Amino acid sequence: MKRTIISLTAAAAALAAVSGVAALAAPGGGAAAAPASGTRLPVQRSTLVCPAPSSSEVADTTYTAFAPPGAAAGADAKKGTAQLQPAGTVADSHGNPAGKGGKDAKDGKGKGAAADAGAPQTVPPADTKPVVPLQQAGKPVTAATDSPDAPALTGSADGLLAPGWTVQQTTAVAAGSGRGLQGLTCTAPDTQFWFPGVSTAAGRTDYVHLTNPDAIPAVVDLELRGKDGALSESGGGEDITVPPHTTVPVLLSTLTTSAVDGAALHVTARSGRIGAAVQAADAKTGGDWLPPAADPAPSAVLPGIPADATDVQLVAVAPGDADADVNVQLATPTGLITPAGLDTLHIKSGMTTTVDLKDITKGEAGSLVLTPSDDGSTAPITAALRVLRGKGDSQEMAFIPATRPVEARGTVADNRAKGGTLTLVASEKGKDATVKVTASAGSGGGSPVTKTFTVKGGTSLAVQPPQPSGLKGSYALTVEPQSGSGPVYAARTLALPQGAVPAFTIQPVPDDRGSVLVPTAGQDLSLLTR
Repeated sequence: MKRTIISLTAAAAALAAVSGVAALAAPGGGAAAAPASGTRLPVQRSTLVCPAPSSSEVADTTYTAFAPPGAAAGADAKKGTAQLQPAGTVADSHGNPAGKGGKDAKDGKGKGAAADAGAPQTVPPADTKPVVPLQQAGKPVTAATDSPDAPALTGSADGLLAPGWTVQQTTAVAAGSGRGLQGLTCTAPDTQFWFPGVSTAAGRTDYVHLTNPDAIPAVVDLELRGKDGALSESGGGEDITVPPHTTVPVLLSTLTTSAVDGAALHVTARSGRIGAAVQAADAKTGGDWLPPAADPAPSAVLPGIPADATDVQLVAVAPGDADADVNVQLATPTGLITPAGLDTLHIKSGMTTTVDLKDITKGEAGSLVLTPSDDGSTAPITAALRVLRGKGDSQEMAFIPATRPVEARGTVADNRAKGGTLTLVASEKGKDATVKVTASAGSGGGSPVTKTFTVKGGTSLAVQPPQPSGLKGSYALTVEPQSGSGPVYAARTLALPQGAVPAFTIQPVPDDRGSVLVPTAGQDLSLLTR
């Protein structure tokens, strides 16, 4: 009897020690529900993936890594590492790295390495030296390459350097298909991505780059959607194996016999996780990276359409089981307006809808806002814009996907002394936003500078971002909404003209997820009686 009492007392103490965790997982409601309060803490580890930049012989790529200054998770805030490592590639059936030439690669005549039967053959990187390793927070580090064989990169940051760790990949292609400026903020790995705005039409060459940062294989499915539904045929996009620490580029036109502009690509990892980005190249309009769009939701904000955009194309997809009806509005510097003849957009379930918005900005920078129509539709959507600047043979394109809001802080690296524009959008009418923007120290020298902007609700504000005092090299920007602000979205445009070509690239600036809300746990001893 005495032993039983002692045993029960020990069990009660043990359960009390973990009752905070148990309360979160307990079934039902009432006292077992998770507490609403919590503490926001810096993340302890971040992982990023950068695709292979370009196979062009006339391309120059700059990598810029940055971690915002601030408190790190853990007891010792002085320690931290952040670096990228070259990834391997998968060989095609002729022994060539996938996407680098050969019958099964860029000529598009075969399915490529991703569709070959059997286990893929991995080609290790030629160099394993770390790329852009950071030594301290608050100051960017840069590296450059002009190699057509520059590999994809994967890596992680921890300690002081983990919260907000950001790497920008910027490539200038001097000539050929895809010429112009191609920019991408390296992405965090995940299990699924949406890419509205891809194309399999003649003249466009779109590759999705799948990169596995982990030590176990990932198995990936690719599905294309068009205006009539699914485009993928004969299982060509299914069961794609991406070996550990390896990248696999897949030519989208090998997944279907249909030549379709304004399609949407859905990338799903059945097992493991990957980083994904689409590289689009066109012989007439240049090229750029299309980053993943924000997760499907009833509303979408696409920030940062340049004032001098000559043609804007919207591609929206409704991935759920219900049709979506959305209002289309342009957030201008003075308020929300409805484009002529486009009050409401109907998007059929599982299909895409493409709209040519032409020169929608009419000389004033703006942002597109999609919201549920008045009929109460809450079907999820996601979308992207293809933006053209210039005319005739001097056109250049970039992409703007639907973007997550900046909740605590957004970060974007590789800002230059000239050619930068920061767009801030307060998407909801009547909900103004106050935003603190900080320019970091320069990669070669300079002191940080902070400036605060007020954005009226329902408007889009395009400004030249602040620059470090005594700037040398490039710098990073952090965007922080202040307490009481309404929803804020952001994007950065980098314009570096190449002769008559108005070369540019646009990077959305979503929340950098440098912190997470940790729920406050409480004891729930009623579990002992259940």
